[in-house]
Amino acid sequence: MVVADLHVHTTRSDGTLTLEAVPEAARSAGVEVVALTDHDRMQPALDAPVTEREGITVVHGIELRVDAGDLRVDLLGYGVDPTPALTELVEAIQRDRAARGRAIVECVEDRLGVALGVEPRPGLGRPHIARAVEESPADYDYQDAFDHLIGDDCPCYVARDIPTFEHGREVLTEACGVVGLAHPLRYEDPDAALDLTADLDAVERHYPYAHDADPTPVDRAIEAHDLFATGGSDAHDEQLGRAGLDRAATERLLAAL
Repeated sequence: MVVADLHVHTTRSDGTLTLEAVPEAARSAGVEVVALTDHDRMQPALDAPVTEREGITVVHGIELRVDAGDLRVDLLGYGVDPTPALTELVEAIQRDRAARGRAIVECVEDRLGVALGVEPRPGLGRPHIARAVEESPADYDYQDAFDHLIGDDCPCYVARDIPTFEHGREVLTEACGVVGLAHPLRYEDPDAALDLTADLDAVERHYPYAHDADPTPVDRAIEAHDLFATGGSDAHDEQLGRAGLDRAATERLLAAL
């Protein structure tokens, strides 16, 4: 039984779930603990690393993309207590996101001959642009937008300026109770990604799109580095609880926070 969904996105980044709707979505899924881990953004309405909203325990989290040399990975910070360094970092990332979003939108509009009605802003991500493409007169759906326009190596792709792994880890470690690696088997080189966990507290062990993957390398990393095994649905919609932690694992993580 999933008690804690520790990877949830809201409208602060590219999710469709509002902060106000989180408790009801959690109750509908039978989930008691939710970590809000928006891309490169914090939740200013959460005034503590762990709070309670309408009977649901809400963990203030963040998902931070970092550059580990030949690999770009996502770090999950749990129990955020904002520091000046983290605030400065996410503000710089959001300025870059807005500039990047403008460049992608202009390229797509020019290529398709349509107006997407998307304004560059903090929190803007490619999913927002893909949804706008799907809703436009162009003959592209959401997945087509990624496959042919804005996905990696596509004609309208624009790379992001992101912090190094070392800098991102240092800033998150100062601001968060637990820092882990997100979805390790999703990367092109999972072994290289898992090597990074030697310098982290946790690794995501449970997530929906890892069901067919062999978790043995993740389990080895957990044992070798004494890591917390975290998990979550990576929800960008309003359906929570598709993956996560059982009660015992949840209690261990909350104690650490």
